[in-house]
Amino acid sequence: MRERGIERRTFIALWSAIVLVRLLVAARLPLFVDEAFYWQESRHLAWAYSDLPGLTAWTIRLGGALFGDGVLAARALFLVVSAALPWLVVRIAMREFDARHAWLAGCAALLLPLFGTLGVMALPDVLLALATLLSLDALTRMLRGVDHAHAAQLALGLAIGALSHYRFIAAIGAGFVALLLVREGRVLLRDPRVLVAIAFGAAAWIPLLAWNIENAEAGLRFQLVDRHPWALHPDGISFLAIQAVLVTPLLFVALLLAAWRCRRSDNPAVRLLALSGACVIAGFFVLGFFADTERVSFHWPLPGYLALLPLLPAVLAGWPRAWRVATWALAGLGLVAVLGYYVAVSLPGIRAQSAALKWYPSNFAGWDTLADEVRTVRATMPAGTRLVADNFKIGAELGFALGDADIPVLDHPLNRAHGRAPQLRLWGLEVASRAQLADAPVLLVVGATDVPYRDLLARYHALCGRLGPLPPPRVLNIDHGRQRFVLLAWREGLPRNDEDGQPCTAPAMAWIDVPLAGARIDGPTEVTGWAFKDGVGLARVDVLVDGKVVAEAEYGLPSPGTAAYWRISNDPRHPGVGFRATFDASALAPGRHWLGLRLHGRDGSREDWSETPLGASPAR
Repeated sequence: MRERGIERRTFIALWSAIVLVRLLVAARLPLFVDEAFYWQESRHLAWAYSDLPGLTAWTIRLGGALFGDGVLAARALFLVVSAALPWLVVRIAMREFDARHAWLAGCAALLLPLFGTLGVMALPDVLLALATLLSLDALTRMLRGVDHAHAAQLALGLAIGALSHYRFIAAIGAGFVALLLVREGRVLLRDPRVLVAIAFGAAAWIPLLAWNIENAEAGLRFQLVDRHPWALHPDGISFLAIQAVLVTPLLFVALLLAAWRCRRSDNPAVRLLALSGACVIAGFFVLGFFADTERVSFHWPLPGYLALLPLLPAVLAGWPRAWRVATWALAGLGLVAVLGYYVAVSLPGIRAQSAALKWYPSNFAGWDTLADEVRTVRATMPAGTRLVADNFKIGAELGFALGDADIPVLDHPLNRAHGRAPQLRLWGLEVASRAQLADAPVLLVVGATDVPYRDLLARYHALCGRLGPLPPPRVLNIDHGRQRFVLLAWREGLPRNDEDGQPCTAPAMAWIDVPLAGARIDGPTEVTGWAFKDGVGLARVDVLVDGKVVAEAEYGLPSPGTAAYWRISNDPRHPGVGFRATFDASALAPGRHWLGLRLHGRDGSREDWSETPLGASPAR
């Protein structure tokens, strides 16, 4: 890149290619669960919600107004904003260094996987990144001299951050600490124009604070208390490894070195960038030892990397050429890997093959298929049928697919775990009692894989306790049952309260003990396990391979351990719920096959169980 202007041309070529790829990926990628809920919020516009402030919802709503309905329309303005962000990195670096340095910093911004993929989904991180860069640009400029234009830019950046997410508090705190550590920064904090900008940014938090005051601090309690254990745990040490992988190892090291080397720079703007970036990253590293480890948090330190990106080329300039090449190559491969993951998620065939993997993308999978199934069932239901979702995920995703932002939702652990329960109650969409669904046919969509398997039977019994005995289910297995939905239709309406004394009738439960998942099979193959159906019991169990029946199992074998584990089960055939079958695997083609069960209930129901992957050996 020593040829005159090649850095600029490289940046523009990279920017053009990555923006185009992001547009194509965003058009095909299924809507993520959180995006669907933000879309639902965009149909109930407010200044703030239980999970975050209002700007994300407003941006989605404006995108829909400008570009129509659909996934790409919801993401459109996020793509536009994300396309502008690398140019802000270039602007900051151009002012503090030289042109070559600035264009290289822009290239690094494009290739940084956490930053380069922004905009593919309609998430508040895009707006947080915009707020961070606007604020940093204004502050570094005002360290040379305060003017009204850049004070207004600072006010705008602070307001966008306050209206985007609670996490912007971390960026504000890091920036404030950095300003206090820089002499020129302390002077800046005494300027009236800067104080007015800070006051404007602080005022932007008022809608969120007002929402919390009116709703018993539900949002604050979720973000700051309920979701975090606030007890020391060792998981925080994994922060370094996770960030090194997501940022790419050499780029991660280079960014940390940039923070270290520039912390005492003679240039106050460079020192401010180094200190604020280091504070954000170090703060989240320490927080990792006390905070939530169940939900995704790997993207939280992104504002810190944004502050350090303008400093990066100075560090890379001192590295040997081989290390520089390796740094750029790894960053590029990291970006390709993340974008490739999104492409794979958007392809049903590839997604189905990943059903056996731990990192199966369940939050992207099967929503269009579920919506089609719901349309099919609703077409057979009486007029006035009420569609009800088991949890906020199903309600939001079905709402987006069906164009209905007011699907009622049952109380569910997921609603509380993700901070959405208070918002559903405010919208009047949480079903608190059977009376809310009385006198009308009901179609309930239950996410059988949305609770741990050990809790699934208890979930079914909880539904019985609320709605009465469950009707014969219509089961939808997506990606071999890794994503599994149960559709329950009360065509005559819910049963009366005086029928509550009946035993709970629930969808079937099953398990394959032999063969184990991933086992290689050849010749006669034995299949053993257990299966039961509360309330009525099972009449027959068929064994399936790749969706075709290959054997009828001997059902009713003793399985006392099953009843001992599922203590609340009321299947009348306990303990005789075991099964055994044998089929000939020698005729199967070499490669992966899927072993499943078809469970026939005594009430006439038929349920296909989730499938297990097996490997067929080549014929000898």
